[in-house]
Amino acid sequence: MTIRLYYTDPYRSEFTANVVDRSEDGTRVYLDETAFYPTSGGQLHDTGTLGGIPVVDVIDEDDRVAHVLSAPLPPTPAPVAGVIDWKRRFDHMQQHTGQHLLSAVFEDLFGHKTLSVHFGPDYSTLDLDAEFLSRDRMMAAEERANALVAGALPVTVTFEDAATAAGLRKQSDRAGTLRIVSIDALDRSACGGTHVRSTAEIGAVLLRSAERVRSATRVEFVCGVRAVRRARKDFESLTRIATSLSAALDDVASLVAAQSERLKESDNARKKLEKELSSFRARELYDRATPDANGVRTIVIRDAATIDELRTLAQGAFEFQKVVVVGVLRSPPSVLLAASEDSDLDAGKILKERLAAAGGRGGGSPRMAQGGVPDAAVLESLVSTLVSRV
Repeated sequence: MTIRLYYTDPYRSEFTANVVDRSEDGTRVYLDETAFYPTSGGQLHDTGTLGGIPVVDVIDEDDRVAHVLSAPLPPTPAPVAGVIDWKRRFDHMQQHTGQHLLSAVFEDLFGHKTLSVHFGPDYSTLDLDAEFLSRDRMMAAEERANALVAGALPVTVTFEDAATAAGLRKQSDRAGTLRIVSIDALDRSACGGTHVRSTAEIGAVLLRSAERVRSATRVEFVCGVRAVRRARKDFESLTRIATSLSAALDDVASLVAAQSERLKESDNARKKLEKELSSFRARELYDRATPDANGVRTIVIRDAATIDELRTLAQGAFEFQKVVVVGVLRSPPSVLLAASEDSDLDAGKILKERLAAAGGRGGGSPRMAQGGVPDAAVLESLVSTLVSRV
């Protein structure tokens, strides 16, 4: 059994221990005691060195802890030295204690219980039993959490019998001894993770977003140094935007909103003009096409830049009677086939058959279909079969 030093002293970053077992290649090592926290309870594992060799993973194997190394640890009868990456460890402590704080705040303020948590390398999340979380509630929870951080409430660890442990935010289904992490006068939770000694050490708490996930709400948050880094990154992004717009930072939001509205109006005007232009061009192409014995006119378009342009032209051609449009794109080699309803042709069926014969794929509705072929070499023969068949 591995004695877990982090249970009683999460601030311990160096230790020595004896090797009690190891894999044949020496890259998986078991110690009689360890300060390395394994991935558990949603919290990521520690990294650092063991005997000077980087620890790349730490795995909880029930009664013992496996240390996965980047290289074999040489056999030695002497104790080996372990060094925890303290920057990573303390970051995890800030996030985990911050999560306990936020879970308690959301439950106290709004009755929203925490369903699950996830701690990631960049941000963490907690899922609340709320179908919707308003911005006002988000801000209220963030303000309350930071006030409790400023209050420097003690965070303590006790070991209590599961049968008598009372006042837990979430009842544990484990028997025997529980490790209880308490935030003074605020929260008591059964937890095996590493935590800071005071809410003051959590640092700033920043709630970044809330999104609906099935019947719950997922809240993304960062604490401590992560919150500072995230705020700095956000500030620099806003500064670049403000500089590109030659605007003051505080004016960016309203300026971007106004420009977005103008862009939307311009885009709508452009689409309207494109539709009108397509109608004029479709009329020109229709007039130049010669009707076949059934009165159907086939328009072939080779100079469109995109498939969307082809579709727009085909829609414009549908203003006329008995018309078929064959559109060609060189890159990627693609073809569009459109047939008006009174042409008595099924564009989807025809194109799918011709594409299959040419080694291509595609399809669509009786009115409009599109697809591609492996290379431009077969494109012209495909177009010829479509035009001649029509």
